[in-house]
Amino acid sequence: MSWFARREGWSAQAEDAREDGDVDYARVIHSASFRQLQGKTQILSLGDSDFYRTRLTHSLEVAQIAGGLARQLAKLFPDHPATRHLPDRGMIQAIGCTHDLGHPPFGHGGEVALNYCMRAAGGFEGNGQTLRILARLENFSAGAGANLTRRSLLGVLKYPVAYGQVANPRIKPALLEGLSVKLLDVKACKPPKCYMDSEQDVVDWILALLSASDRQLFQEVAPKPDGHGKARHKSLDCTIMDVADDIAYGVHDLEDAIALNLVSKDRFAQALTNRCPSFLDALKEKYPGESGNDVFSRMVDGLFGSAGDRKRYVGRLVHHFVTAITFEEHTGFDEPLIRFRATLAPTQRAFLEALQDFVVTEVIRSPEVQHLELKGQGMVVAVFEAMQSDPERLLPRDVLARYQRSQGGARAICDYVASMTDAHLLKIYERLFSPRMGSVFDKL
Repeated sequence: MSWFARREGWSAQAEDAREDGDVDYARVIHSASFRQLQGKTQILSLGDSDFYRTRLTHSLEVAQIAGGLARQLAKLFPDHPATRHLPDRGMIQAIGCTHDLGHPPFGHGGEVALNYCMRAAGGFEGNGQTLRILARLENFSAGAGANLTRRSLLGVLKYPVAYGQVANPRIKPALLEGLSVKLLDVKACKPPKCYMDSEQDVVDWILALLSASDRQLFQEVAPKPDGHGKARHKSLDCTIMDVADDIAYGVHDLEDAIALNLVSKDRFAQALTNRCPSFLDALKEKYPGESGNDVFSRMVDGLFGSAGDRKRYVGRLVHHFVTAITFEEHTGFDEPLIRFRATLAPTQRAFLEALQDFVVTEVIRSPEVQHLELKGQGMVVAVFEAMQSDPERLLPRDVLARYQRSQGGARAICDYVASMTDAHLLKIYERLFSPRMGSVFDKL
């Protein structure tokens, strides 16, 4: 019984110099699920450009930032009681690299589509699928998936509450009514943030070291009458990864949007006015002769200027957030890994949220992106329902074998569709539904 135990017995060979976190990191980096992230949408559809980030490069950046955050906490707070419980670099980078493994093709649009497809079979949620991949579907062990340490899985458990525990029974995934075409009711199909009920035994094992009171509190749910319930707590390692994810999303996705001319300089300046005082103060202090009296305009000009200027300011933004990391303590817990959390200082958190809000408003919710997300949802539903209609006829043989071992459960089909890259899903869709596409020589 240890935070470094694995669900299946495994021990390093005597000459192996790696720590447990290093082993977990190696397994993640060498997994098929990690490689598949190179073909999955981050924000923009693959094929639109060869410049911007995919889920793979985003995950690498999250892992790198998470490692920097852990080091920064150790430097800033050497005597804090939480510091001795910080993860080593291999473990926090493993957690950072895994955090998006479960996201299906076409990003959150695909997640919504699969939750609709699984509406009568336990639902679908991307973070829950990440746990399922690591605990069941990867091939590093006979029956425990990647067989990572308990602590790494605790760090991956972003929402330690079950689907059935937090799903609002009044919100049922459905199609929009009164239309001649088949379109999802996206609001109704959006899943709760959770793990799937099918992984309850895995979560029981992860949390086995917690006292009954710690576990009950850790899995507490904040109810929401007009929506799904929400988990209240995360572990120390998970909060480090979560802050790193927010930084990568707020800064690097903004960098992509600017570089590809998807956002305007004027709209950015308007959205960020009076929302970044901490960063402007830092620029004045560190570079007193660079910007004159109008530091804000110089920042905007830098981000929307040459590639070199933009990269310089992106680096400064990341540094500003990483160095604002701090600990918070939740005194109701005894176990240090859930008693202590990482968080950004309030001023920097407000600035980061302003950057994230800008990306959401100007890019993610733009018609250009939403058109493609809607199309992706339709293709995911069509492929899933085709496979489910006649599994023995349409599923690839290795997937059919898993389907049959699961006594015909829809979860096996869901695992297959969720694992697809955007291009693979598109190819299968065209093979099934486009008259002039497809060949018997195509690899399924």
